[in-house]
Amino acid sequence: MTSASASSTVPAHRPVWQPLLVRAVIALAFGAVTVFWASPSVQVLAVSSGLYLLANAAVFVWQRKVDPTPKTRLPLLIAAVVSALAGVVAFVSMSDAGTTAALSVALGVTGVVELLFWFWLRGASPLARDWIVSGFVGVGTAAALPFFTYLGAHALLGVTGGAAIISGVLWILSGLSARHDARIGAAGPKAVN
Repeated sequence: MTSASASSTVPAHRPVWQPLLVRAVIALAFGAVTVFWASPSVQVLAVSSGLYLLANAAVFVWQRKVDPTPKTRLPLLIAAVVSALAGVVAFVSMSDAGTTAALSVALGVTGVVELLFWFWLRGASPLARDWIVSGFVGVGTAAALPFFTYLGAHALLGVTGGAAIISGVLWILSGLSARHDARIGAAGPKAVN
């Protein structure tokens, strides 16, 4: 995912890996709910999706504070605001259509933000390769969800949860790689040799 030589682009005192790992845990927890809940109701869909989106919004705010790249701060704020609003919409709507719309907008915006990060920082950040995959997963899920609305909560949670699991695994690898690179950067080249 990342390389030790790229660690110099991210200062060691900036723990960018922490929001990645927390976001991964949130995504995997949401994915586990979708896998193990046999017959979810529309209320389970709305509440779990709302909590997932609100938790992502909080992580985006945190990531914005620790990310050393000035170019990423506004897109992270946009992703945070859209995810938070979408989470509220999911709670309030308590419907398949409302929750689908909220998830589609939030995942679509987040996916576009990650694709922008990849495009802007593809030579400067070791996480760029992960952003392109995560971005396409988000945009693809956002585009696919409306086609599953008529199938109900179980199908919607299956599509969203599957994407969350894929992204969660990717973010765990990204976060652990970024953590490793930050430790190598903090220790200096003598510790690596």
